[in-house]
Amino acid sequence: MLYEYSVSLFAVNLSYSFPEEMKRGSVIGNVAKDLGLQTGALFNRRARIDTDETDRRYCEINLKNGELVVADRIDREGLCGEKASCILKHELVLENPLELHRISLHIQDINDNSPQFDEEMINIEIRESADKGARFVIEEAHDADVGQNSVQQYSLKHNDNFILATNGNTIELVLDKELDREKQQDINLVLTALDGGSPQRSGTVVIHVTVLDANDNVPVFSQSVYKASLPENSPVDTVVVTVSASDADQGVNGDVTYDFGHVTEEMKKIFTIDRKLGKIKVTSNVDYEAAKSFEIRVKAKDGLGLSSYSKVIISITDVNDNAPVVSLKSLTNVIPENITPGTEVGIINVQDRDSETNGQVRCSIQQNVPFKLVPSIKNYYSLVTTGQLDRELVSDYNITITATDEGSPPLSSSKTVQLSVADINDNPPVFEEQSYSAYVTENNKAGSTLCSVTARDPDWRQNGTVIYSLLPGEVNGAPVSSYLSVNGDTGVIHAVRSFDYEQFRSFKVHVMARDNGSPPLSSNVTVSVFISDVNDNCPQILYPAPEGNSFMTELVPKAAHGGSLVSKVIAVDADSGQNAWLSYHIVKSTDPGLFTIGVHSGEIRTQRDISESDSMKQNLIVAVKDNGQPSLSATCSMLLLISDNLAEVPELKDISYDEKNSKLTSYLIIALVSVSTFFLTFIIIILGVRFCRRRKPRLLFDGAVAIPSAYLPPNYADVDGTGTLRSTYNYDAYLTTGSRTSDFKFVSSYNDNTLPADQTLRKSPSDFADAFDDSDGSSEVGPSATHPITFAFGHLTQ
Repeated sequence: MLYEYSVSLFAVNLSYSFPEEMKRGSVIGNVAKDLGLQTGALFNRRARIDTDETDRRYCEINLKNGELVVADRIDREGLCGEKASCILKHELVLENPLELHRISLHIQDINDNSPQFDEEMINIEIRESADKGARFVIEEAHDADVGQNSVQQYSLKHNDNFILATNGNTIELVLDKELDREKQQDINLVLTALDGGSPQRSGTVVIHVTVLDANDNVPVFSQSVYKASLPENSPVDTVVVTVSASDADQGVNGDVTYDFGHVTEEMKKIFTIDRKLGKIKVTSNVDYEAAKSFEIRVKAKDGLGLSSYSKVIISITDVNDNAPVVSLKSLTNVIPENITPGTEVGIINVQDRDSETNGQVRCSIQQNVPFKLVPSIKNYYSLVTTGQLDRELVSDYNITITATDEGSPPLSSSKTVQLSVADINDNPPVFEEQSYSAYVTENNKAGSTLCSVTARDPDWRQNGTVIYSLLPGEVNGAPVSSYLSVNGDTGVIHAVRSFDYEQFRSFKVHVMARDNGSPPLSSNVTVSVFISDVNDNCPQILYPAPEGNSFMTELVPKAAHGGSLVSKVIAVDADSGQNAWLSYHIVKSTDPGLFTIGVHSGEIRTQRDISESDSMKQNLIVAVKDNGQPSLSATCSMLLLISDNLAEVPELKDISYDEKNSKLTSYLIIALVSVSTFFLTFIIIILGVRFCRRRKPRLLFDGAVAIPSAYLPPNYADVDGTGTLRSTYNYDAYLTTGSRTSDFKFVSSYNDNTLPADQTLRKSPSDFADAFDDSDGSSEVGPSATHPITFAFGHLTQ
């Protein structure tokens, strides 16, 4: 087996020669070795054998070892007929990079066909007048093999009248001895054709000679060779050429008929000849791409059997009857969206079976896609990208490739290639809003929904799957996770616990939306949580102490006029807004017409002048209500003593804190038992005070008690001055020593409607100085100092 290869501009021409009828799988040659490639390179580069779509593939390549093997039965006679050379053209295509190599398969003939004559018996009529040496042409035998395997010689069985003469392809019976019809009217000769193959094959025919009277002229053609041109796809019954032969004889001896000589069955299906007129017509479709020319042998025979032969050569001309065929040879169907512009994603092959300009093809694609065709080797094109792809804009491309030839009129065909763009994680989640606000009332239930955040990610599948989470942080020193939680799938934010407006009114958290790509992308958004107040705090009374906590006593001068300020109820509410708007009401008093209280200020004033008939002890129960819905309230009790001097009140210890008369009765028994002890103790205290004053002025009541800070709510804020004192008042409190149950207070005001200080208690600057040496009497109510309450401790003067 022989092979050869030569290097051209674009490819390597490989040529292999082998006999026909080799078994399938027989090795023709080793392509990898001949191309100088490693064996694995053919597999990696997806090597394949390409032929025209109408041609059969007679060989295949073994990608493992690079051997070229027979893929189908190869019959040289069926492929090439009587051609001396039989060559099959194949193409070897290698990808990445693209290479094209031509493979020529030279099919060698083997002696697998015997010589055959067209007829089982040849009838010849010879007049007895034929001269010795007359020659009679015999149609030669046909052997489908070529070369040495074709017919090489003829032999004629020995007879008395004829010998055989051969000249090239011409076989002639030579009359060696004149005929005598009277002796022998019919002669049978056996002609044998032998080929030159090994083993040698032969074929025989019987020549039946009928001896007639003399017919000494054979038909003579007007031309030895007729030539004609026929366009392909010519209609049936189109006359291709007309042959003509004449015979000098007369009568029957001069009547000429026409017939085809030795032709194939396929040719008989395409052409026919009129026996009388010699017209050769088309009987079926003629295809230039199947056969470009035909050679027909025509026989002219006279009435008595003399014949002659001529040759007719029909050339088929091409017409543009084949549209280009677009074939997709390679395609990367799914391409990532970040692919580099200029990357090859497919290989296109275009074939047009027509010739010359009819077979020249132009390829193009539509203009609205980021792809283009780049001409490559021969009729191959590379499909490459021209720009950046974005799956979120276009996820699939339908690329229509149109091929148009240069024929007249031009023919075209199209092929649509579908390309899918694969997603990469190139888009972070984007929240629908720049920030979110959530509003919740305090005392909410744990687990209640506050709001929902939503982020969109245009990426696909896991790259577009959004997961929500809270960013670490602190709210009032505690982790944000102890206040809120977010559903990772839905973005719904829940409260982890109940909120208290009085602790904090708003806070901010940061929610992160992260996709599930690799690497993941994320974005953050701020969620502001605003807590609204509900009326969940009762008013807290700072002064006097709330009912049940302590006993407060106020001293009212007997000379107090109507409208005089005698005391003030101080209360605050930890709520805000209208929930902290406080109102003051006297719900019970010893003398309902003697005192009144400011609804919004809490100031207790006399409604009229105090008279001698008024009871010395006046019990007041004051209720403080807020403006919430529903309203909450608190009460306190206050004992007002109408007196100008503490000495006038020896039974102070007998005063009950409780305003209920039923409780006074229960305490009388205790008071009667302890009155003697109380009286003696009081006398001792008075004597001790007088004795100390003679030595050094000092505080009689050194056990002053300030308003406990516990009465001040931690988050109290003044709301329009309605929940606490007004800044225009200053109060001086003089408290007794001992138990808080005996505390009482004298009040002075800078208001003009208040009694002058000299009508209640006498004070001197030194008294205040001594008092402030021991304790600081100023305190701020609420988080700001806009409403200060000043408590000063002094001593009683007589």
